[in-house]
This record gives sequence, structure tokens and C-alpha cells, in this order.
Amino acid sequence: MTDHHPVPDAGGQPGSQQPYGKQPYGEHQYGQPQYGQPQYGQQTPGAAAPVGPDGQPPLWAPWYGISLPKAVGRFFRKYATFSGRASRSEFWWWTLVTAVVSTVLTGGGFLLAAALASTRTVQTDYGTYEVQNPAPPIAFVFLIAGLLWALATLVPSLALGWRRLHDANLSGALWIIALFVGIVGIVFGVLPSNPDGARFDRPGDR
Repeated sequence: MTDHHPVPDAGGQPGSQQPYGKQPYGEHQYGQPQYGQPQYGQQTPGAAAPVGPDGQPPLWAPWYGISLPKAVGRFFRKYATFSGRASRSEFWWWTLVTAVVSTVLTGGGFLLAAALASTRTVQTDYGTYEVQNPAPPIAFVFLIAGLLWALATLVPSLALGWRRLHDANLSGALWIIALFVGIVGIVFGVLPSNPDGARFDRPGDR
């Protein structure tokens, strides 16, 4: 009578019918990630980003689903950072903030100048004339503040648009078109995230 010996399994233990060298479905070899598992420094758009000690994505990584206050803080912390990516939420929260601030400052200045300006009647030997009094100083304060705001946010706004294109896996230099054609900036802003844009990341940056 022929003896039957159990075939050793992948770990070399007897009692398993699994052929030697084969692994059960779903297992992986030591040091090899399972299918779909992200590598360090990469994140899937819409999924949880790699987090640092503070529980937030590192500064070099895009932050999907960021809140408005944190988007504003990150905007200024990455003042002149053109590398890396920016999520749609980072981009649109800042777009909302800068639109409101610019409207209040610049638009408010013009409205105050128009509303508070007055005319006076001047009578001379040659006739009667209506003279426009200058706008009050408060109007110029608003206008100057609007100009300073635009200058202060010019570089970081350009950098944000640059990173937004990186998140769509496009060259950031294309954002220059948006500086001259506003509608192009809107189109760029709504482009979906592309995981291949991770090639623009620099995990070592802070």
C-alpha cells in the first residue's frame, strides 16, 4: 500500500493541499503591497491624504475636501510654491475669498466715491457753474487697500493656479493663459484630479 504524505503549504507546513510556492488568493508576499494600496507619498483623489503628526496632509500634498479657513491658511503658507498640487476645494475656497475681499475693497471704494461725492454751485461774472467736489478720503482708503490686496495676492494666486493644473496632470505654465482669458481659469479650476499628477509632488518640501 502506498503512503500518502501531505503537501507542504507556502510556509512549508504540512497538512495543506496548496501546491508549494503558491499563495492563497488575496495574500501578498512580504514587502509587496496589495493591489490598490497606495505607495508612500501618493494619494488617490477624493481619498484620505497622507497625514502628518497634526492629523493633516503634509504641506507638499494636495488636500481634498479642505475647509475654507484651512484653505486660506494653506494659501498663504504656500505663498510662492509652484511645485506640488492643489485640490479643487483648495482652489475654489480661495477664489471665493478673494472675490469677496476684492469686491468689498475695490467696489466699495467706487461706490463710496459716487455716493459721497457732492456738487456745489459757483457763480461768477461769466455765469453759474456746477463744480464737483472730490470724493471723501474714505473712498481712497478703500481703493488703495484693494490695490494693495491685489498686489499682495498676485504671486500666491498664480502659484495656486499652477498647482491646480498639476493636480489635473497638466503643465502649470498653462495658467498664464488664464491671466489673459478669465474663462480659461474657470475651466482649469473645475478639471478633475488625475492621480498621474503626483509626478509634480516633492515630498521633501515643507
